[in-house]
Order: sequence, then structure tokens, then C-alpha cells
Amino acid sequence: MTQTDVGTQLQVPEHEPYLQVTWRDPLTSARGFVVIDQLVTGIATGGLRMRPGCTLHEVGELAREMTLKMGAFGIHVGGAKGGIDFDSTDPRADEVRERFLQAVRPLLERFWVTAGDLGTQQEQLDRTFARVGLGETSFHAAVVRASDEAEVRERIRQAFHARTEGLKLSELVGGYGVAEAALAALEHKEIPAPTARAVVQGFGAMGGSTALYLARAGVRIVGITDAQGLILNPDRGLDVELLLSARSTGGVIDRSVLREDDVELPGDAWLSQDVDVLVPAAVSYTITAENCDRIRGSLVVEAANVPTTPEAERLLSERGVTVVPDFIANTGAAAGAWWVILGEVVSPTGACSRLSAQIRPLVRNLMSRADVEGVSMRTAGVRFAKENSARLVNEYGGAVAFRDLYPEHSEYAEPTEFPEPVHERAEPTLLAPAPEEIVEPLTHPPYGGSPGTADLSEPSLEADRRPAAAFPAYWPGPADSANGGQA
Repeated sequence: MTQTDVGTQLQVPEHEPYLQVTWRDPLTSARGFVVIDQLVTGIATGGLRMRPGCTLHEVGELAREMTLKMGAFGIHVGGAKGGIDFDSTDPRADEVRERFLQAVRPLLERFWVTAGDLGTQQEQLDRTFARVGLGETSFHAAVVRASDEAEVRERIRQAFHARTEGLKLSELVGGYGVAEAALAALEHKEIPAPTARAVVQGFGAMGGSTALYLARAGVRIVGITDAQGLILNPDRGLDVELLLSARSTGGVIDRSVLREDDVELPGDAWLSQDVDVLVPAAVSYTITAENCDRIRGSLVVEAANVPTTPEAERLLSERGVTVVPDFIANTGAAAGAWWVILGEVVSPTGACSRLSAQIRPLVRNLMSRADVEGVSMRTAGVRFAKENSARLVNEYGGAVAFRDLYPEHSEYAEPTEFPEPVHERAEPTLLAPAPEEIVEPLTHPPYGGSPGTADLSEPSLEADRRPAAAFPAYWPGPADSANGGQA
């Protein structure tokens, strides 16, 4: 989760949102905002942030980003965002958040599916939903539209409590998608992963999992930054798994585990390293017109929200540096959540398999389109997302839905039964408790492939323009003999 500089425009076109709401707290100075940028199937999605200085403009631009994310990945849901101008560390923060949710409850009942964001943890948000009588999940507005609410709630609980290598779905799938986007971009530029070098700025959930899965694919991670500075090893690369084991909940690495040839430098030194890939995964607008000339690599893959200013991106483009935009690279968490809600995946492994199968051809095709049209990848991506979003509105409806949210009610659907949980117990039931740990690791195949697929063909952009409902109702992910091929 990242903080947005409210003084700088985000990189989306001028756009009038569908709905804007402003709330004033009667007991504190807090103000809150909801922006529904666009409704698709009568619903929109986007997290709820809480930070001092949050503005309606900031929330509106981030809501537009959510519309682009959903459009780019063909998910038949619009974009929204919520924000509260209040310090999340204030002892009154939970009460402020609860009053805000009570005030905008009509939106939460049917139209706005929200989630954790900067200053709001998902578990915290779910507890608040329960207190205001909206059930135990912030995905309430989607759940109540299901024919079997109990099944959907249990599917969400299982998927979001299951762990892969100690990480929950929300902690790994976002970074996994960034890594997959980076690998696809490297392939497009004909840079083999085993020869590539990368630096990751930020070592929280997004940066940590990005570094892990890039390293698993063979990319040498030579630098990682946290709040204390840059850790660098340009010769043999860093031991990412060692650093993850020594990472605090705030993403700070215990320096006592560093090896003798690991070097510490000031945090801003990450930009000037001689690498192929830079991954900004910390704060917004960290790459600016004033510092972008220090970048020596050919790829910037955005894990944070809008980490590159428009002017910096223009200057980088003139030098031949490709910026893989955030609404393509970092959509894994949002897409994964929606695939679970819709029943298209049921586990972290399934979500990552589905994500890889979509994001790699999407990145390659958008890079090819940008090359042919002589535009930035962001421009190509925005055009594609807007085209796809307009098609989804035509197919599913906008503010008034004329096709149901859930695939099983659509002509595309293939009715299926909800599969048993991963690593089921001796006598599994349909609604068995979520497993504590999924022991199989997520691994990358040889460079150029994707998990659980033997020979993915390269679909065209036209072929990619399918809503989520066009896929089978259950995407199993990689086969695993231990669990009957279920993900």
C-alpha cells in the first residue's frame, strides 16, 4: 500500500467519475470520500485508505486507476476508491472508520466492494463491517448477489486464510504478478532471466514477494531498499529468502543477517545501479524528472501505485526505457480477490497460475502495440483498458446491470461444484476450515513459461478481450497429484 502525493496528478486521462461522496465526521476533524468512477454489472471495487491529508482528488484518481485495472484484466466490475483524511495511528481511528462506514452504508450494501489499503488492514476492515452489521467480509456487496451466500463467504475465508510458504494470498499474489510482468517484459526485450539483474525499492508485502519470485525465476536481485537504506551485492546478488526471514512486519531488514560482502548504501542509491530492471515498490512519485537521468536499466516495472511522474516517464521513454505501468503490473491482488469472489480460483496457487497465464501475454502484446504505434506502454495500456471496459459495460451493463455478476448465471458459464479445499482433512466437507499452511511452494518454470502450463499460445489483444465470465467457472491452476489436481 502506498501513499499518493496529492499535489501531483496521477497518470490517467481527465475523466468525470460516476459518483462522488464527501463525509464529515461529527466528532473529529476527519473527512471521508468515496468515488465510484464507473459501475459495471452495477458494482465497483477499490480499497479504503486512511491517512492525514487524503483528498477527494486523490481518491478520484485512484478510483480511475481501479477502472483501468479491471478493464485491462477483463473483470466485469467497475473502479472505486474510499479515503479518510485522518491519522490511522490515532487512538480514535477505528471509531472514525466505523462512523464513515455507517455513513456510506447504502453504497456498501450493493455497489461498492472495498478492501484494505494504506492505513487500513483487511482484518481491521472486516471486523468493522461485522460491527456495523454488514457481515464478516468487506466484499459484502458482491457476496449478497450470489445464489448461495454461505458458499461464497466460505470460499473467501478459505482462500484468504490459506498460506503458501507462510504467506497469505493478499501478501503474495500482488508481487507475484509484478514478477511475472517483469519476466514478460524481459522476454520481449530478449534479455534472458538468468542474465538479468534487478533492484527492488521497498521490502513490504509487494516488494518482498516481487523479489522472491524474480529470484526464483533466476533473476539476480542485486539490491533491496527498506526504510534504513539500500542493501547491495552487485557481484553474487542478495539472498532474498534470508532477508525475508529477517524482515519485520514493517518491511525493515535486520542487518545482523547480512553476509560479509553485502554492502549498505543510502536509500536513494537504488536508482543509479547498473541493472536491467528497477522495481519501485514503496511510495508514489519516487521517480521524478529530477532524478530519472540516473536510471541505467531498460525497464521500470511499477509495483507501487504511480511511482513515476508523467514528466519522468516522458524523459525515460525518450531514452528507450520502458515503464510497465502500475495498473498492469500490480493488479494481481485485486484480480486474485475477484477471481476468488467469482469462484474462478480457490487458492493462492490457483490465483497465481491464472495471473501468470493472463499477465505474460498481456504485457508482451501491449509492448508490441506500443512499439508499432510509437507510444508509451502506458498509453497503449490505457487505450486497451478503456476499450475493454467499454465492451464490458455493453455486455454486462453499467449502473443498471442486465447480466448477473456471477458467472454461473451467465451464458458463458459452465456449472461446476465448488471443489474441496486444498490438502483436505481425513473427512473433508464442502465447508471445511481453511488449512493453516499449503506446503507446496510456488515455483517458476524455465524462462518464458508460466506455472502449470505446458505450452501457452500467445493470444492476440483481440483474443484477450474476454470478460472473466468467459473463462471456466473454476480455474484449477497447476495439477498436483497430492490434491487431485485442485489448486
